[in-house]
Amino acid sequence: MRMWFSRLLLLMGLLVVAGVGLFAMLWLAERPGPLDERVLVVVERGATTEDIAAGLEDEGVIPSRHLMLAVIAWQRFMGERRPLKAGEYAFQPGMSLLEVLEVLRQGKGVVHRLTIPEGLSTAQVLERVREHPALAGELTLHPGEGTLLPDTYLFTRGETRDEIVRRMMEAQKRLLEALWPKRAKGLPFRTPREAVVLASIVEKETAIAQERPRVAAVFINRLKKNMRLQADPTVIYGVAKGARLGRRLTKADLKKDTPWNTYTRRGLPPTPIANPGRESIEAVLNPAHTDDLYFVADGKGGHVFAATLKEHNRNVARFRKLRRQREQAKGEGKKASRERVDGDGRGKAR
Repeated sequence: MRMWFSRLLLLMGLLVVAGVGLFAMLWLAERPGPLDERVLVVVERGATTEDIAAGLEDEGVIPSRHLMLAVIAWQRFMGERRPLKAGEYAFQPGMSLLEVLEVLRQGKGVVHRLTIPEGLSTAQVLERVREHPALAGELTLHPGEGTLLPDTYLFTRGETRDEIVRRMMEAQKRLLEALWPKRAKGLPFRTPREAVVLASIVEKETAIAQERPRVAAVFINRLKKNMRLQADPTVIYGVAKGARLGRRLTKADLKKDTPWNTYTRRGLPPTPIANPGRESIEAVLNPAHTDDLYFVADGKGGHVFAATLKEHNRNVARFRKLRRQREQAKGEGKKASRERVDGDGRGKAR
């Protein structure tokens, strides 16, 4: 009888100790943590629970790796089955251990951005993908020119470079599937791919959104009349193959025959010359209703349009005159600047 009673007391004592220990553990897990400033922690793929706990302790996010492991063990006993997810996490000052574990289980990592401007060649887009430090893995995909949709792509650390390029390709595919059925009637191209080719030319010709439908109309009107498109960006692409030309286009460039030179060849080029954005694709699928066949820069960042060659030649003459005046004023400004420097004795060679 006494032995049974002693065992009962021992069991009760152990239960009290265990209860006190559990209470203390949960109390510590709910208390504000030791962090006094925001910190970023990367949880690598394949890391064990022990590795994660050790890393969080080293970064000062949690008070003890042993406490974290004990809390996880208790939570599993109570039915918690969500794993701790890999990723890059921002932990705020004073976060409790329970809050830290919830962040890791939900996978609420730091969101990174990769912005792809309209009009970049595929080579230029892929270079940006390679250079982003938060993306993982080597880039093994080789998408064709004009197959990527420019946009701002959000991702968390650890997403692979191939994955984000696939997202760009899928985004353009979905956009074309949505816009193609809504296209205007009588367009001089037959496939979504040809629409992207023309949209890439429109993209490179103007950065002004309001002008794109009218620029698209010029090229569509020319295609319908079997006129050469005579688009300078196509010549540049044929010469530089998607890289920056880095100089002014020359008359020799215009005469150099390449598959993309729309001065020497009729119709659309064989491929896009860049990755067009949504607005340029929409513009070629639903262009403005005009008789325009020509356009030239207006010297103010936009363009002036014309339906006849005579009117276009007048517009070109005005633009060239304006450019000469600006270059002359610029040259006189530099000369006056040099005279001021020489006049007061500063900037002279010694």
